[in-house]
Amino acid sequence: MSKLKVPSLQHLARNWKKNPDHIKRLLVDLVKNSPTFSYDPLFGAIRDMLVFAHPYEQIEEGLRRGIKRADVRDNLLGVLPLIRDHFKDIAPDYVQSVDRRYYSVGRGLMVPFEPPLVYGLDGQTFFPWFSFWRSYPLAGERLSLFVTLVDELLREDPDLEMAKFEILDFSAPNSKSKRELKVIAATDIPRLDEARVSEMLATFAEGYFQALSELSTRPVAKAEKEDRETRDDPDQPGLFD
Repeated sequence: MSKLKVPSLQHLARNWKKNPDHIKRLLVDLVKNSPTFSYDPLFGAIRDMLVFAHPYEQIEEGLRRGIKRADVRDNLLGVLPLIRDHFKDIAPDYVQSVDRRYYSVGRGLMVPFEPPLVYGLDGQTFFPWFSFWRSYPLAGERLSLFVTLVDELLREDPDLEMAKFEILDFSAPNSKSKRELKVIAATDIPRLDEARVSEMLATFAEGYFQALSELSTRPVAKAEKEDRETRDDPDQPGLFD
């Protein structure tokens, strides 16, 4: 049986479709062709910059030496200078991790949300969300869905409800361009009303459980099983991490 993990909040928004059958097909396809690398090393680099003030050259060299696959290494190194430029003039008063929390989508589906960090500067708490997708970043109603759900979670936490929520989008304008950093203030994103949010979440939950049902009965081909075993790495996150 192929494995379908519970999506993270941002993956729920990104993979939302109007039709649950489309969501099902997308999720099944993603399981068959799941990503084999993680952007987690970049979060480590961000902490090294903000918490430990490590020299940029040292952080860059750590990625060069630590990432074996050339394509993954080049991808991460394409983002790193943009992170450096954004934080070069920021000396936070504190940097804190944020506990994982869950959003109830319905039908018992609890979607995790785990922000990488928050930091304080001049009495203001900043809540940056890092979007490292090179193409097809959240936009339009999907972006509104994500921001609306995050807002709900932030309002439940007295330490975060007044935080300045920003989305750091590291995507490229097109397939031939280099990545660019676009800082999006969450206050500029239209919110969805409660009825629309409920409708979209119900659609996603239906598609998710349809995908779960299909994958539970689909036999795993020998080649697919061998491929999954070959790239099984405890240091790599699952499809929606």
